[in-house]
This record gives sequence, structure tokens and C-alpha cells, in this order.
Amino acid sequence: MQLVIVESPAKAKTIEKYLGGDFHVLASYGHIRDLPAKDGSVNPDDGFAMSWENYGDKGKQLKAISDAAKGASRLILATDPDREGEAISWHVQEVLRAKKALPQTVDRVTFNAITKTAVLDAMAHPRALDEDLIDAYRARRALDYLVGFTLSPVLWRKLPGAKSAGRVQSVALRLVVEREREIESFTPQEYWSVAAEMEQGGQGFTARLTRWKGEKIDRLTIGKEGDALAAKADVEAGRFTVEKVETKPVTRNPPPPFTTSTLQQEAARKLGFSASHTMRIAQQLYEDGAITYMRTDGVQMDGSAISAARKAISNRYDGAYVPDKPRIYQTKAKNAQEAHEAIRPTDFSRDKVGSGDHARLYDLVFKRALASQMASARMERTTIELVDGTGQHALRATGQVVIFPGFLALYEEGRDDSEDEDGKLLPRLSEGDVPAKKSVSAEQHFTQPPPRYSEASLVKRLEELGIGRPSTYASTLQVLKDRDYVRVEKNRFFAEESGRLVTAFLERFFERYVSYDFTAGLEDELDDISGGRAQWQKVLEAFWRDFKPKTEEVMAQKPSDITAEIDQFLAPMLFPPKADGSDPRLCPNCGEGRLSLRGGRFGAFIACSNYPECKYTRKFGQPGSDGAADSGPEILGQHPETGQDITRKSGRFGPYIEMGEGKEAKRGSIPKDLPDGEMTLDWAVKLLSLPRTVGDHPETGKPIVANIGRFGPYLQHDGKYARLSSTAEIFETGMNAAVAKLADAANKGPRAGGSREPLKVLGAHPRTEAEIKLMEGRYGAYVTDGTTNATLPKTVDKDQLTLEEAAQLIDARAAAAPAKKGKKKAAPKKAAAKKPAAKKAPAAKATGKAKV
Repeated sequence: MQLVIVESPAKAKTIEKYLGGDFHVLASYGHIRDLPAKDGSVNPDDGFAMSWENYGDKGKQLKAISDAAKGASRLILATDPDREGEAISWHVQEVLRAKKALPQTVDRVTFNAITKTAVLDAMAHPRALDEDLIDAYRARRALDYLVGFTLSPVLWRKLPGAKSAGRVQSVALRLVVEREREIESFTPQEYWSVAAEMEQGGQGFTARLTRWKGEKIDRLTIGKEGDALAAKADVEAGRFTVEKVETKPVTRNPPPPFTTSTLQQEAARKLGFSASHTMRIAQQLYEDGAITYMRTDGVQMDGSAISAARKAISNRYDGAYVPDKPRIYQTKAKNAQEAHEAIRPTDFSRDKVGSGDHARLYDLVFKRALASQMASARMERTTIELVDGTGQHALRATGQVVIFPGFLALYEEGRDDSEDEDGKLLPRLSEGDVPAKKSVSAEQHFTQPPPRYSEASLVKRLEELGIGRPSTYASTLQVLKDRDYVRVEKNRFFAEESGRLVTAFLERFFERYVSYDFTAGLEDELDDISGGRAQWQKVLEAFWRDFKPKTEEVMAQKPSDITAEIDQFLAPMLFPPKADGSDPRLCPNCGEGRLSLRGGRFGAFIACSNYPECKYTRKFGQPGSDGAADSGPEILGQHPETGQDITRKSGRFGPYIEMGEGKEAKRGSIPKDLPDGEMTLDWAVKLLSLPRTVGDHPETGKPIVANIGRFGPYLQHDGKYARLSSTAEIFETGMNAAVAKLADAANKGPRAGGSREPLKVLGAHPRTEAEIKLMEGRYGAYVTDGTTNATLPKTVDKDQLTLEEAAQLIDARAAAAPAKKGKKKAAPKKAAAKKPAAKKAPAAKATGKAKV
């Protein structure tokens, strides 16, 4: 028997079908071990020796692999054809060697597509494990571990509220934060444009003023309304004649097939997918045999694929759409060993695959790959100059006409910027023509700051700088979101206060290690390792020689000194110059104290030097003082019944109201749907009166209560709950509405936030055939097969969840779950034998958090 190891069950199932009976295919479910999340996992004093530990939830898979390997004549490692795939294969080999279960013959095979031809061809051409790729993996893993486990403790102790820092994530965060600073420091500039709406032969077009009073007009030339109106009047009074018509042929070539990076960018632009969602869907399309391997820097296609694409083009279009010669694209990747074939369909006769997001992403891959082998588009770009009788004023109109669409008939690449006026069509005009002038307008504009990064533009910028690698971009961006260093609104990255503070700290004390050139240079060195041009331990030694002393130097400083340094570093942002020339650090509350950055238990903030006499504070990251300050507790008024003061305060978990003092004080959080600025005495009295009794239920006679809980406003009756949509409903809901809401909630589920009815039935489990349902629980969505429940990770969108994803979540949860109680009772005498395993549980759990 020959044992084949792959990463996923879906891949295993497909490959076993292709190979036949002599092969047994098992899945490792990704990496089987990692560096434990504790000090000493990498030892720089011992040649950067690494202590690996098996994942605690992979025991079931490891046992199955180990048992099968003991009876196998040959081990075939068939994991993905990249550095991470090589590493998984190496880990499997090392674990089996330690268990003395390694077969005598061990081969490594790779294939770029999961098709029968590709798999059988790979099996016929095995090779040994690539030691250079394994060294590159070890170097990256050790480097990320050393940065995370050395730098993060410095952050925790010297920067209150900071979470952790990573090598690539910190540089990506710096890009987002710097863009935020650019936007905040941007000063809009007013400018005006003057344009005339013209018509020739019944077709309208727009011509813009480009020369006025004999002077050339640029975008910012006209900066005042008076000048704009004067220019408008001159255009209205003039009779404009076509002086010059310039026509220029233009050829546009198709873009190459997708790489990992360009796929993530285009899916973000056209489909609105996050990088992580794109890679998750692409992984499933690859495992289903629909597309080639999706982690690649290469833009070239296999010769047989090019022939198939050209044939598909000729079947779909006429011969003019097929170029005379096949198009050959050259990869720009420095490390050829990690550059594979571009992402393309495995079969160009399949123009549709799957449904939903799978179908949409496949369609994108299919059209891009097919278009890459189509003929160029031919266009005619026209520029028309119109001059008035005085020769002092001129208008210009531009546009283009598509003579032959070529690849544009199938696909056009998305863009991050706005539309191009050159794309507009113009009527046919000749010199001497006098088109009719329908109207003239003068419009006010303001220059705009640079846009915040989208996933597409941030990935593109990282790639341009040579930071990270395309296969890591999805996880890098997800880490920034998970740590709350950034937030995403309308597909744009906004830097959170915690992210800005961490970036400021790193720029001030570890500037070299978050510089773009240094990080890109380190990536090149890591690529040299995988290419066999550098020794991995020497690269790590050179990095560690400077990095370790720097962290010790910063660790020796007092937190107050650190805060003072950051205060000076960020002064231009935190305390920008005032228009009246007054001191920007002067406290607006007491008029005497000076403002400065302070570090608190829950993060940084701006405070007055006269504390505690002056309690002025404002959040970090809010420059200026207009409306941004929290000047301390605010008395809203007196309670109409008790006469006690009701005070608005800010605490660890946000703003709240308080009546009374000490242990006897009554407090209530200010709900999120009631903005802090709208908090009035009336609202405060209402909130402090909670819980509110709506009345007694007409059937049970037990009270119905309305209140605010951990998950928002709700109704409660006899141990059962129903959600309310807003805070206002707590005070507005009457008996009839309350009874109806409770009845609806009872039909849907046993408690608030729960639901007995599935959100969706996903289908039969591909391995157990049990029906899998998507459910809504109190703590979020989860999937169940009737026996095992698995909560959806934050990175998984329940609306995009597939059957295979759900099955893998259930399998992983089942593998990690403890034995059933009935089984424990059946063998009480073996309890002592199981004790040592129980001691290992904490360490096994820790490995699940090993990545930094």
C-alpha cells in the first residue's frame, strides 16, 4: 500500500479517485505542528534551534497517518507546490520519523492543478523534499516568532493598551496610519472649471476651457469665483471654431493571467471580496479541480493551456480575435523557485463552475485567462481644439472610438481611480466647423486628499514595495482587523487609535524595523534562502545581532519616558498650530495647564498637567480641542423624584450615567444607538428607571420586563427572552406588542439570539452524509450535523459559507472534542494511564495561538 498525504479532505477525495486501489490518501488538515507560544521555542544561542509541538486538535489525524504509515511501503507527500506545502510535507515526515513509522521510501510530488492528467504525471515524476524551501520556511517562521515574542512584551510593558506587533503586519499598519496622517494634514484648495456643452450633428459633447486671455489654464489656475464667472462670460460671448482635429491610433494589450496578488485586487474591485475570502473561495475551486494553484507569482501559462485558450477563443469569436502568435508573459518574481504557473481554468471548455461566490470568482479567472490570449484592442483617440475669434480663448474636447474591441469584448481590468474622460465618444468634426454652443457652466471644486486604502490598493502597494509575499497578504490584513488596529468601512481601511499609537511607538523606537526598505530587503534575503543563494541561520544571525540589543535598550526605559518621547514625536499631529497663533498645548478647560500625552491602564489619552484640579481629557488621536474633549464628569441635572445629581461619566467600557455615590450609586451604560452627545436629563431618568415592567402576561400572569442587557435591549418573561430593535422600544412597547414579540421568539428559539429554525440547510456532510445546518446562536452563527456544533470563526462570513467549509469546521471540532462521558465510564481503571496526557493539555492548547 502506498500512502499519499495532502492537506485537505476535499483534495484527498479527488486524488484518491484518480489514483486507484493501491493508494490510500489521507489529509493532514493543514499544518500539524508549530512553534509553541512560549519563550524558548527558538534558541538563538543554539543555531536558532526550534522546538516544535504538535497541534492539540490534530491528534486524530496524526494517529490515522501514523497507523497507515506503519503498513505502507511508500510515503508520497503531495501537499501544495509552494513553501508552505513543502513545510507541511517536511513536518509530516519528521513526526513519522520520531514515531518510527516512516516508510523506507519517501517521495515528494507536486501538481499545479488537481486533474487526472496532472496528478498521474506528478506521480510518475517524484522528487525529494526541497531543503532550500524548507530552510526558507524555517527562517520565516523563526523570524516572525523572534520579532513577535521579543517585541510584543516591550509593547505590553511600555505602551498601555497595546496588544502585539508582527514583522510584516507592523509595516502594513504603518502604511494605513501614514495615509490617515496625510488625510488629516491635507488642506483643500479651491479651484474652478469652466466648460461648454456643445452639439454637432445632433450629438452633444463637452469642451473644457484650456486657454483664457492668452494664458494656458491648468486645473488649479482659476482659484476664485470672480475669475471663473469672468471666464464663463468670455466663453458665452465667443464664437468657437474647430481649429485642429488630432486623431491618434491607440493599441491596448490584454493584461496577463492572474497572480495571487492581482486576483485579490481584482476580486476586491469587482466583487467586493476581502483578500481572505478570495483565497478561501480560490482554494476550494483549486481543490475541486476547476482552477490551477492559486498561490503564485507567475504570469506564464503552460503551452497546452495556451493552445486550449486559443481554441476556445476561435470557437467563441471569429478569427480576428485570435492573435497570429501566442502571447508569452514574463514573470517579475525574483525567486523563480516559488513562481508557478499563473492562475487559470484547468479546462477552457468550462465557462461556468459552481454557484454564488464560487461561480463569480471562477468567471473572473476564466475571462482574465482567456482574454490574455486574445487580440489587442484598437482604438482611435481624438483631441479637438476650438478657438474663439480673438484667438485668446480656447476649448478642448477629448474622446476615443473603439475600432476593434479585441480582448475588451470579453474582459476589462478594474481600476481604483475615477473614470477617464478620454473614454467618451465625440461627433465627427472637421477644421472650420462651428458647433452649436448650448450652455456654459462654471463649477467650484476642491482638491481631495489621497483616498484611504482599500484591500486592493493596499495589497498593490505592499507588492510594489516588496513587503511580504502575495500568499501572506490575506492573513496579514486579517491580523490587523483582529487586533482592532484598523477597521473597515465601505471597503476602506481606517486606522484605529490603538494602531496609530503602536505605529508611533515603532517609528520612534524601532524605526529601522518598520522601514519599507529594510523590510523589503529582508524579504529579498528570505527569497535568497529559498533559491539556495543564502544560508538561513546566517540571515537570522545578522538580524538578531542588532534587533535583540535594541529591544533591551527600550525595555530598560521607564514607561513615563517612553510616553514623553511619543508625545514629542506626535506633537505635530496631536497639537497642530492654531489659527490665532496661541499655544496649542494650552488647556482649553482651565486655561493654565499644558496638555500632554499620558499612558493609562486602558491606553493613551491627552490630559491637563493641572490634574487632579483640572480633569480635562481627550482621546488619543483626536487633534485639536473643538468637540473632541472629555472635560470630566458632567452634571445633567437632578432626578425629579430623589433630587440627586445625575452625572455623565466615561469609563473603561464607554460613557455611562450615575446617580448617587459609592456602593449605593445607581449606574447605567449609555446605549450605542443613543449618541453620547444626545444624552439628556430625560433620557438619563429613563435609563436609571430600568428595568421597566410592561405588565403581567395575560396567559401566565407573570410579569413581562423590558431592559438592556449584554446583547442590547430585550423583553423577558418566565425565563424566556425576545430582542428589541432599539433602546426607544424599551419604553414604547405595550402589552400586545410584547406578547407578540415573545411568541415570535419562542417559535424561533429557546432564548434571545437563539433560533431552532436553521438559517440554511447546507446539505449532506461529504464524508458522514449527516445533514449540516447553519444556525444562529446566542454567541453567533454555528453549524451542526446533529451531533457536533462548530462556531463560525470571525473570518468566515455566514452568508458565504459553503458545505465543504462547514464540514471541515465540524470535523475539526469533533477531532478536538473530549471523549463522551459514556466512554469514560466504560474504562475507569485506565484513568491513571491517561493522567500524563491530561497534563499536556495546557501546552497543546497554547499551540493553537502560536502564530505571532
